[in-house]
Formats: sequence, C-alpha cells, structure tokens
Amino acid sequence: MQKELPFSCLLLATSPELNVIHKGVSMVKGKHKTVTFDAMVKFFMHQYNIPTKKDIEKLYTRLDRLEKLIRTTQGKTTRRGPDRTGAAKTKKGKDALTASDIVYGIIKRSKKGMKISDIKLKTEFEDKKLRNILFRLHNLGRIKRLSRGIYTAV
Repeated sequence: MQKELPFSCLLLATSPELNVIHKGVSMVKGKHKTVTFDAMVKFFMHQYNIPTKKDIEKLYTRLDRLEKLIRTTQGKTTRRGPDRTGAAKTKKGKDALTASDIVYGIIKRSKKGMKISDIKLKTEFEDKKLRNILFRLHNLGRIKRLSRGIYTAV
C-alpha cells in the first residue's frame, strides 16, 4: 500500500526518470506530474491570501480615487459641517428652537446651576432624552458640571 506524497514532494521530482523518497515512501518512475516553481508559489499565495503586485496596484488606484473624491468634496459643507448652527428649520424657513436650545436656555438663566430634576420639570422631557441632551451640551463645551446632577452654562 503506497501513500500519497504532499504537494512539496512533487516539486522535487523534476524529471520522470527521477525517484523521490520522502519519509520512507518512494515514488514510482514516470507516474507523477512535475510542478513548476511558479505554480507552487501561485498555489501558496492563493491558499494563504497573500496579495500579488496586481492586487496592490488595484488598491493604490482605488486609494487615489478616494483621495481625489475627498479633495473635491472638502470645500462643500455637510449637514454636520462647521456652518451648522444647531437650529432646526420650520416649513416657512424660520429658525425653531431645538431641544438642546431649550435645555441650554433654562440652564443659562440659572446663576447657581440647575439640577436634572428641575430641568425635567421645566422641559417635561423624558429622562433618556434629557440625559442625552446634557451629555451632548457638555461635550460641546456649552455647559459645565458643577457636581453630580448639577449643571451651569459656560
């Protein structure tokens, strides 16, 4: 009973007349197919997902295209761009107060700071919404936390 040899042993047999012995198993003359070095390299590159020069060149062209797209759109303002004031527009085009503006106005009017419970009573916003607004205003630097649950305008 003869065992099959691994792929690497096939490379060693470069001519049909050559006998190859690998780990005690011999190959019979003329019953094997020769494998070129290029084929073996191609097989391993495909097997282990190693990129080729062609793949890398494709990535470079895609990267160049993306950089060009970024450069062309950089001058345009987006929805969250630097020109955004944070005010929502109504149907007639007038500025309407956002929930953040309402909370900021209430906090700004108090001199000693406001507790979350007081803000909740005045705005009638739910807890989750109010916490998100306070978090956002704090990250923007518009309000400051004096202590836990007490906020003041900056």
